[in-house]
Amino acid sequence: MPRVRGGTRKVYRRKKILKQAKGYYGARGRLYRHAKETVQRAQKFAYRDRRRRKRVFRRLWIVRINAASRSQGLSYSQLMNGLKQAGVDLDRKVLADMAIQNADAFSAVCETARTALNAN
Repeated sequence: MPRVRGGTRKVYRRKKILKQAKGYYGARGRLYRHAKETVQRAQKFAYRDRRRRKRVFRRLWIVRINAASRSQGLSYSQLMNGLKQAGVDLDRKVLADMAIQNADAFSAVCETARTALNAN
């Protein structure tokens, strides 16, 4: 059986990895073996951090909502419980944006939550 060498596929594979490693320092961006290891590691971190980013943003939104709701006289948990009882379906991203950009609307939402809490 004839010996098969990498041929053009090998070239394309190497070029693809080296293109992804463009801008890396030293051998990591120039030599295939080092570039391959570095790109694999970077892809692993990218995969992990796409999921981590969602957690980080949710934490940030909760901190912002808590700070704004406390200035209205409610804690975060009271606000979320009141909104649930009132049937208001606003997610944390929208609430956090509202707390920063539109304080009047956020105070109205807090008032809605407060009335729902007092009713029950």
